[in-house]
Amino acid sequence: MRMNSAASTPRIRPTTLDIPGLTKSKVSPDGKIAQRDVGSKLVIVMVGLPARGKSYITKKMARYLNWLQHDTRIFNVGEKRRVAAHGHGLRVSSAGLERIPSGLRQAVENGDTLPQIAAKILINGESSGGSYSPLNLPSPAGERNESAIVDDDSQEKTLSPAKTPRVEVNSPGPEAPTPASEEVDDDETDPMDQSASFFDPCNKKAAQIREQCAMETLDDLLDWVVKGNGSVGIFDATNSTLLRRKQIMKKIRERAGEELNVLFVESVCQDKNLLESNMRLKLSGPDYEGKDPVAALEDFKKRVAIYEKNYVPLGDYEEDHNMSYVKMIDVGRKMISHQVKGFLAGQAVYYLLNFNLAPRMIWITRHGESMDNVAGKIGGDSELSANGEKYAKAMARFIDKQRKEWEIHRADQIAHTHWPPVAGDHTPPNPYFGSDTELKNFCVWSSMLKRGIESSQYFNDEEYEVKQMRMLDELNAGYMEGLTYDEIRTKHREEFERRRSDKIAYRYPGPGGEGYLDVINRIRPVIVELERMTDHCLLVTHRSVARVLLAYFRGLKREDVADLDCPLGMLYQLEPKPYGVEFKAWRYNADRDDFDHLPDYKLRRANPPAIVV
Repeated sequence: MRMNSAASTPRIRPTTLDIPGLTKSKVSPDGKIAQRDVGSKLVIVMVGLPARGKSYITKKMARYLNWLQHDTRIFNVGEKRRVAAHGHGLRVSSAGLERIPSGLRQAVENGDTLPQIAAKILINGESSGGSYSPLNLPSPAGERNESAIVDDDSQEKTLSPAKTPRVEVNSPGPEAPTPASEEVDDDETDPMDQSASFFDPCNKKAAQIREQCAMETLDDLLDWVVKGNGSVGIFDATNSTLLRRKQIMKKIRERAGEELNVLFVESVCQDKNLLESNMRLKLSGPDYEGKDPVAALEDFKKRVAIYEKNYVPLGDYEEDHNMSYVKMIDVGRKMISHQVKGFLAGQAVYYLLNFNLAPRMIWITRHGESMDNVAGKIGGDSELSANGEKYAKAMARFIDKQRKEWEIHRADQIAHTHWPPVAGDHTPPNPYFGSDTELKNFCVWSSMLKRGIESSQYFNDEEYEVKQMRMLDELNAGYMEGLTYDEIRTKHREEFERRRSDKIAYRYPGPGGEGYLDVINRIRPVIVELERMTDHCLLVTHRSVARVLLAYFRGLKREDVADLDCPLGMLYQLEPKPYGVEFKAWRYNADRDDFDHLPDYKLRRANPPAIVV
């Protein structure tokens, strides 16, 4: 049912399929979900005890959905909670002061710490900083780029300037008196300690802060999804009680109505080794930074025990009320799903079915220099030049050497990992459900173009699984295949200007012509397979495909993908970790006929001739 066809009127009935670059309509000419199509959007609510890998899962989902061009953002309750009650006296940097409201800036400049300001806002509803939105504070962990699997991990976000009135929580916890040992100082400007006692339901003041943080964070999420242009909002918290989940659903329905799709995702760890690895990662997180590891572990176990008392897993209630959920056991070893609805929810669950934490290497490189590269032509299907042949041989030798060194390093890592941790351990380990001693196969995947196939021809078929994939072929330039940059600039000036104005959305004219959005959708099966498999893999591909692959693994912004500097002669090494993806870069040295490690290498935008495939 529709209320109106006007572009600004919310639609009750969701559309079935929105894929940027592949679909279009009057309200969505670019294929992205229109702001008014609330029924096509999605809220993902995480569920689970601490140290179960929830934030790891949220980051993976957000990176994947953003890479598919569905605007996705994580809203983390622990981020607000740490700002509101952290005991480290954190202050805002000068750069951060420029981005916050004037009232808050004045309070900070007067000497108040963020916990002091936040405590006044949360508990008293006032502060020395004047009038500003409750809890709209920078995250103390907001500058972290790669993060561990921690339940309260942070994700950089921009909050919508439009704020709705916040709900005051009048019944934050049980009426039992707070034990004397857990009383909070009457001076509510003092930051609160966040040991296990902070999470005890009997600690009424802490319970109020935690509840208020949760509802504030959910309001921020709904502002972004319902009022803004967000497609997927991920609510990252424990949400381990049935009461909390009912409260979440009530607020969502009050703010967004019945049409907004909600998917609960629960992470459960049954494997002892996996859980222990997760706990070690948790001890490296912001709540226990600088603390004694033995005392920190003891405190964290107490915190988990408090949550376990009231923990209600997803199940009967959700099924009785036809609520969508998926339960992940041991980070993908086993999956249970119920009533998964909607295109975006289906995409998210399909992705969850296909990833793991197996330690492995993923290598990405462009083919060796081709004859068309020498001539300055784009596209085509030419053979390698003499320099390209030299690069292909050196690459096969180098990868063979790196494979052997990785196995030695991995064996050393296993030998120096214990529980509880001991001095000299390699931490953190990969929380991986599987055998640490299993032999790793090594796949070499190339495009089906001559220069790709020839670049991978020197790998021994007995030791490497060599395969060609059309998905890894270069972006097809349509009518402009085989032209030089100067020819495109002079003969197709109008197309040149169109592409320069929005390179990632541009599609080359003519039969088979593609754009970057086509490449993203073409290599989606490759990404899913790379996440599913536990073997090493080398991808020998082309500039546009290498850019899109690196954009996925490095979580690059949309505007950076099509202009990423990705020259010939570079080998990019990626190793999935619990806290992100470890990245290294190597450059071919023709004089040494070997590769040099570039320890300070950063991916950056290219400064090319204005039109580059």
